[in-house]
Amino acid sequence: MPHSIRRAVAADAAQLHEVAAATFALACPPGTSQEDIDAFVRDVLSVERFESYLADSARELLVAVRHDRLVGYTMLVAGEPKDPDVASAIAARPTIELSKFYLLAGEHGAGVASALMEATLEAAGASGAAGVWLGVNQHNGRANRFYEKHGFAVVGTKRFLVGDEWHDDFTRERVFGAEGAARQWRSLQARSL
Repeated sequence: MPHSIRRAVAADAAQLHEVAAATFALACPPGTSQEDIDAFVRDVLSVERFESYLADSARELLVAVRHDRLVGYTMLVAGEPKDPDVASAIAARPTIELSKFYLLAGEHGAGVASALMEATLEAAGASGAAGVWLGVNQHNGRANRFYEKHGFAVVGTKRFLVGDEWHDDFTRERVFGAEGAARQWRSLQARSL
């Protein structure tokens, strides 16, 4: 049965938590302690937190569904980045963050990730954002290749706290439209001088 992609609804909170709990560790670098992963899932990806995210008008969550079960999700967060390193690295304004992009491991390579990304980028563009940014662990080769394939360029770095451990992330950005892409290219060139 093929997958479908739709906006998440309040009734999805428990399944979103289940997918998040099953997939978050996949994004962490080797050596991340299970205690830190468990703390992050408990504090940031609980059912209650997903209920809050779904009720927040600044957030949009999309889900990939197969056989009436969620197999992946994304979360967009509108607004200016709170991290000053990110705010200075990205070129597009207004911007939107691709805060979460997770897919069950059994769905990797089945085309679901690309379809979910396309739908997420469409939702980001429809929000009026000029571009999308995200943070991804520098050691997550699979995710970095995927984001590069979908037009996200490395524009900076940031730190990300998991439990008690700080991780080094790349800040990646995809700017919409030819004018935006040219602006991003000029910004990257200026930083490399």
